[in-house]
Amino acid sequence: MSNLQAPTLPSEETTAPDTSYDLALLQLGRRLQADGYRFTTVTPLTHERNNAREENRKARSLRDIFGWNRPFETDLLPAAELEALLKTGVLRAHAGLWVSEVRWSSLDDLLFVHSSFPTVAHDSVFFGPDTYRFAQAIEEHLRTSPHPIKNAVDIGSGSGVGAILIGRARRDAQVLALDINPAALRYTAVNAALAGTENVSAWHSDILAGASGEFDLIVANPPYMQDTQQRAYRHGGGRLGSELSVRIVAQAINRLSVGGSLLLYTGAPSVDGVDLFLESARALVDMPNLAWTYREMDPDVFGEELETPTYAKAERIAAVVLTVTRTQ
Repeated sequence: MSNLQAPTLPSEETTAPDTSYDLALLQLGRRLQADGYRFTTVTPLTHERNNAREENRKARSLRDIFGWNRPFETDLLPAAELEALLKTGVLRAHAGLWVSEVRWSSLDDLLFVHSSFPTVAHDSVFFGPDTYRFAQAIEEHLRTSPHPIKNAVDIGSGSGVGAILIGRARRDAQVLALDINPAALRYTAVNAALAGTENVSAWHSDILAGASGEFDLIVANPPYMQDTQQRAYRHGGGRLGSELSVRIVAQAINRLSVGGSLLLYTGAPSVDGVDLFLESARALVDMPNLAWTYREMDPDVFGEELETPTYAKAERIAAVVLTVTRTQ
């Protein structure tokens, strides 16, 4: 491993100011787990529609505070907990009330911390319907692939879902969670500690540039929109957002062990019936030493983007899974 930098996750005894936020998140996650907290994160439009209802203008429960990100009054949290979360920056003042700076989402029995709603900052860490589909694809691969996994990597790990699912299912594997976003690495470290996956490490890297060696499993759920603001959590580059996904394919197929696989969940824009992502990726994976499959998990996602000038010529955006295995 080279040129990598790992964030430090504090222990319970750590009191240094630069780790207090991370520790506060870990303690909050454990508190929510103990309380049986669960929240399914929806699309931004559905989230907005729910919060716009008059009865939802203020929070009435922990789900409202940490799931729906609704403002809440002082009496909804114990005074000591409120004060501690305000001090560490997990909560902040908002129009005479309080609001959380993070969200907590459920995935089966796991909890993941990620950015608050709406995700508008350039370093936002996204979790939503794509995350659930990505998780389903990984879990299916882990159930059906006979290839042993000793070294795995999650490219653009975000909240760390891919790495943590692999780490929990394959306790003997060493799993890297790679991202260029420091906020994502911090959240991944917290989420890995909360999940008890000590074999998962969060590292700073642009795709695989900072990591060495071959991998038995590479997974990725990269940004795949062409975002006019080029926000890191959302922007997939040119070709209507498919450019980054193609770059990941190009790098990953050269870093697979024999029998190892790349599992890429991404968005595929179509113009005049042509899948722009598949058109580019096919040229990379149609090789004698590679076997690959391609399927649509959802034929129509982010349909509202078709109303924007950027996607004026697009027919649809599909959610797809490309699996590539090195055979020799």
